[in-house]
Amino acid sequence: MTDTGSPSAHPAPPGCPAHDSAVRLAGLEYQQTPSQTYRALRREHGTVAPVLLDGDIPAWLVLGYSEVTYVTSHDELFARDSRRWNQWERIPADWPLLPFVGYQPSVLFTEGEEHRRRSGVITEALEAVDQFELSRDCQMIADRLIAEFAGSGRAELMAGYAHALPMRAVVQMCGMPDSGEDTRQFVDDLRISLDAAEGDDPVAAYARVGERLRQLVKAKRDRPGPDVTSRMLLHPAGLTDEEIVQDLISVIAAAQQPTANWICNTLRLLLTDERFAVNVSGGRLSVGEALNEALWLDTPTQNFIGRWAVRDTQLGGRQIRAGDCLVLGLAAANTDPQIWPEAHVGAENAAHLSFSNGEHRCPYPAPLLADVMARTAVETLLERLPDLVLAVEPDELTWRPSIWMRGLTALPVQFTPLVQ
Repeated sequence: MTDTGSPSAHPAPPGCPAHDSAVRLAGLEYQQTPSQTYRALRREHGTVAPVLLDGDIPAWLVLGYSEVTYVTSHDELFARDSRRWNQWERIPADWPLLPFVGYQPSVLFTEGEEHRRRSGVITEALEAVDQFELSRDCQMIADRLIAEFAGSGRAELMAGYAHALPMRAVVQMCGMPDSGEDTRQFVDDLRISLDAAEGDDPVAAYARVGERLRQLVKAKRDRPGPDVTSRMLLHPAGLTDEEIVQDLISVIAAAQQPTANWICNTLRLLLTDERFAVNVSGGRLSVGEALNEALWLDTPTQNFIGRWAVRDTQLGGRQIRAGDCLVLGLAAANTDPQIWPEAHVGAENAAHLSFSNGEHRCPYPAPLLADVMARTAVETLLERLPDLVLAVEPDELTWRPSIWMRGLTALPVQFTPLVQ
């Protein structure tokens, strides 16, 4: 997003599904305090709001918890195949959201029996990941990362820790080396594809991601190993190489950046909220509560695009046309005042929609593996650096300019240096 003004209503362009003014999802105010935008949208539009995406492309933002649950539970009404979209004639070839919505033969866009076949392969490949081994590997990765800055007494944890740890863990799970220039370029391209900054080319980056994974699949076809890619290749469902490439993109993208933001958002909560300050060092129950609360209040995936209406229908009092695009407002749904009337989130309640819902939710056991990575990252850091504190005032922390992902631009901290 390049618009730096505050989000505001704009006249609907030709073809917009809304009959009144739509809100452009952009601007500094939205990016830093999206919860305020969600509240304003609810007051003006209810639980389903007309919005404008990049290039003033119209869509619906589903804000209500019940409405998001309904959409994700009724694939016969709101499906994943984006070729249904009634706006394709207005989408340019370099549209920045094409990596999200451009149809690919991946599990993300499949439906019905084909989706169950593809997601079943992913589920079985992930089920074979030993969670104890993953925790051990993540702790080893954490130790190596902490050793790089422990002697200085200062660190920037977003790039140097929260982003790096799940990246190394995920590519290692998939059979790629966890370091090296080739892997670093791959991860950077993946970030650009998912959450491009100004000046990035997400379409070109997405193409490079696919090509790198084609090389990986070819190598594993010749020499399989104890990794997710090899298990997908050897699965009796017999997926083609290109199907595996596309599904690996989905698996890695869903695991890496959202988990990195989950780690960082949890650390921010632990370091800024006095409720956790007393027993933050070594307080494992406190860490678990913080991990869960971060999913409710600062979920890494704020909005997900999306679903496409199979036929004319109604949702939240709105008339939805066949082919309309619906953006799932996961963050808005998690903070819906209808489920939290007193704005208090129960830290033990795990009924959030951070991993979505329904048949297209994050496949089991991916949320458990993400929890292992995030929990190990946070606990290991606090155990190694028990007097960790922010190096800036809390209100100096800024969020990355994105309507899709919720993550800090940086998390600077200081601590007593460790003798190497």
